[in-house]
Amino acid sequence: MHSGQYEEAADAAELPARLRHVYWMGGGSGAGKSTIARRLADRYGWRLYATDDVMRDHAGRTTPERAPLLHEFIAMNMDERWLNRSPEVMLETFHWFRGEGFGLIVEDLLRLPQEPCVIVEGFRLLPRLVKPLLAAPERAVWLLPTPDFRQAAIRSRSVPAERFVRKTSDPAKAGRNIAERDHMFTRRLKVETERLQLRAIRVDTTMTEDDLAEQVTTAFRL
Repeated sequence: MHSGQYEEAADAAELPARLRHVYWMGGGSGAGKSTIARRLADRYGWRLYATDDVMRDHAGRTTPERAPLLHEFIAMNMDERWLNRSPEVMLETFHWFRGEGFGLIVEDLLRLPQEPCVIVEGFRLLPRLVKPLLAAPERAVWLLPTPDFRQAAIRSRSVPAERFVRKTSDPAKAGRNIAERDHMFTRRLKVETERLQLRAIRVDTTMTEDDLAEQVTTAFRL
């Protein structure tokens, strides 16, 4: 759902002012978004809104007309989702990567009180959709993990997408497909943040959690 589809919730021109208390943290899978967002929420007493946590709810609030890719995905079995399509096709047709349901994130945020501040995190925060909502550019940052960092994240903690591969007939291939799809998505985020002059942080294996938290804090000008 794009901006034109949530104008009934709020006039688009008024959205940056109504969302001025929101900090946005997008990025690739396994970049540490959830960890850093939780740290900042605890440090500053902010409300945490994790877009992963509301995906099921948002899927139930959509219709095939407004989210056709999502409903096509729901109808697929696990092999159709993760094995029978190339990573390129998976990238281009993955509903959340195309912005379906983004308007529901905005609607949820508009329902929250303006105090305390909210930090919203997740890969669904596409730069081209977030930028029109920013009262100031320093309210948003994207974390771009290197492939090595993402693999380290998978080994050290459960990245949700990796649980799905065990439900396919070839988990190893499914895992490779998802890794390549996510790598291409991260590259796309890099290009898009540069084009829109938004802040992005490259996250590699030399960076500690404290380092990343400090860089995000600086990006937010806290």
